[in-house]
Amino acid sequence: MTSPRRSVILLGLAAASVVTLAGCATTPAAGDDEGDGRITVVASTNVYGEIASEIGGDLVDVTSIVTNESQDPHSFEPSARDQLSVSKADLIIENGGGYDAFIDGLIESSGTDAHVITAVEYSHDWPENEGHDDEAHAADAEETAPAEDEHADEDHDHGDHGHVEGFNEHVWYDPHTIAHVAEAIAEELGELSPDAAETFAANAAAFAAEVEGLEASLADIEAAHGGEKVFVTEPVPVYLIEAAGLENATPEAFSEAVEEGQDVAPATLLESLALVRDGGVSVVITNTQTGGAETQEIVGEAEGLDIPVIAFSETLPEGETYISWMQANIEALSTALQA
Repeated sequence: MTSPRRSVILLGLAAASVVTLAGCATTPAAGDDEGDGRITVVASTNVYGEIASEIGGDLVDVTSIVTNESQDPHSFEPSARDQLSVSKADLIIENGGGYDAFIDGLIESSGTDAHVITAVEYSHDWPENEGHDDEAHAADAEETAPAEDEHADEDHDHGDHGHVEGFNEHVWYDPHTIAHVAEAIAEELGELSPDAAETFAANAAAFAAEVEGLEASLADIEAAHGGEKVFVTEPVPVYLIEAAGLENATPEAFSEAVEEGQDVAPATLLESLALVRDGGVSVVITNTQTGGAETQEIVGEAEGLDIPVIAFSETLPEGETYISWMQANIEALSTALQA
């Protein structure tokens, strides 16, 4: 009989609540001109689309291009409708760092003059943010978003937003970074609709307070399990486990190969299996959108040893908000570590 510790913990079952917000991906497509004064926002994925909806409320129409787990943003092929949406956007939100390069192509081909928010630029690990102080969240709250001239249109030259060697582009798994992104969204929406600027700022402040709740939950994990080892088959959740004070024990060659859809070298696979078997790994985390034979070998090894296995996704599960989704991820991690 399979013990509870050997069961895969599915994130969707751990969600604390389901919240439906105005302006989510079910709203009219970007560019619908109904003369209602609503701001048209296009997001590369529903993660950023949902956050824009939280900040903008019923004053924005949001279209998210990548919306489900079967669509991999790394290799996503946009449609003519996607290009039309981008061409009519007032504001565009992308991840950057090579993750959603398709939207840079849409920006270039559509000739849009919409402002673009690039989330990776708000990460403390982004190479151009070398002087950013990350010692205290309170200090960060006083910091402004990157200077306007740094995010100026610059003829939409997004060449610097490609993949950077050694940089983990999955910044939405870092709640701290996302708080800054939400602040930037509020500022841009306020520029587009000055009369509603205070509303957007208040919504961003409320969102930041919820992010602080996520950070408190991560701090609880660190207090109880700090320093424990985690094996991640793909690097999506690394920011989250680091924020929880956990150690990523995965050989870099393994997670990179899985992320890029390549075969894991036999020697790397043997090293990884040995780590799971003998390296004191407390939990294995997989990605619902990537995997292969080598990932299944790691999962099988972990289950055979009664090591908990949990699965994280790259896109927002249906019916979730960013906050409820991340809280579910954190709760799944905490439960696995306690098993």
